[in-house]
Amino acid sequence: MAALGVLFSHLPMTNHNWLITDDGQQTTFGNADVQPSEQVYRLYRFLTDLEDILADESDDSLRVQKIAPLVRQLLTSSYWLQMEYDPPSAKTGWSVKFLYREHQFPLTVQMVAWAPGQVSTIHNHATWGIVALIGGEEKNHLWRRSPTTEQPHRLESVGEQILVPGDIIGFTPGAIHQVQPLGDEPTISFNLYGVTDHKTRYQYDLANHTAALF
Repeated sequence: MAALGVLFSHLPMTNHNWLITDDGQQTTFGNADVQPSEQVYRLYRFLTDLEDILADESDDSLRVQKIAPLVRQLLTSSYWLQMEYDPPSAKTGWSVKFLYREHQFPLTVQMVAWAPGQVSTIHNHATWGIVALIGGEEKNHLWRRSPTTEQPHRLESVGEQILVPGDIIGFTPGAIHQVQPLGDEPTISFNLYGVTDHKTRYQYDLANHTAALF
């Protein structure tokens, strides 16, 4: 059975689980080891398990911690998912391929690819989210809100986290980050998001200390 990440990258695997909260704090959690199972853990089982977790747990930090081991189990067991991505667009430098989305189902499942040399906007997701890196190396620059009377959208840098294949990073809705591929190969990731509150999702202009709905 293939291990997470080996299909796409020669980089060493660390298999860390990270949680980034609204204030930019980074914590590790859980046991990243996947216990082998005789039964393949398929996407439909994964979605059913997720729906049960979301119904039983309302705290977004705890949701991330409960879901992350299932993401690792899915990608290690149903490893064909690792190949279900589109190459980064020559026009935008990135691509998103939806593996699953359904009307009134409380999450989306995506494969995301970034070309080398690209960098995302500074943004939050306004929902919980989980990103499992499959290929390449990715830097997440982390921020937190530090408002003043004159600058209500002022941000403060709180560090960065480098991800390699096998790492999983989770975010609470107000966590703010910026994604940048490192090295000379694309980054490939499995991304999972809850229901976005579009009234509270922003992209930030660091130079002018402003924000716009995203």
